[in-house]
Amino acid sequence: MDCIFCKIARKEIPAKIIYEDDVIISYLDISPDSNGHTLIIPKKHFTDIMDIDDQTLIHIMQVARKIKTLLEEKLNIDGLTFIQNNGDVQEIKHYHLHLKPFYNQKQKIVPIDEIYNKIKMS
Repeated sequence: MDCIFCKIARKEIPAKIIYEDDVIISYLDISPDSNGHTLIIPKKHFTDIMDIDDQTLIHIMQVARKIKTLLEEKLNIDGLTFIQNNGDVQEIKHYHLHLKPFYNQKQKIVPIDEIYNKIKMS
């Protein structure tokens, strides 16, 4: 399969992974809209919200809560937007959830290595 997210899940492409388990992998977006912009993807390929099973979807949301707390604690975010695209607005046809931090004060986008070092889970 030529899916870039599947390649990331199989570790064929490097990523700044902040959480991983048997079902999902979560990592920093390489083109962040804000500092700490994170993706959560299932390791198994699902195209979109209609393709993914309920158990995996629930698990993704449980992990999203953990990552929200992590971003609040490590980056002092003021809010967080969850975005999940489908159809023509979905750039990569592999289910994924964006977690986009919001800051009350305008933030300069810093290198993801700097953000990764602040938030990576031990």
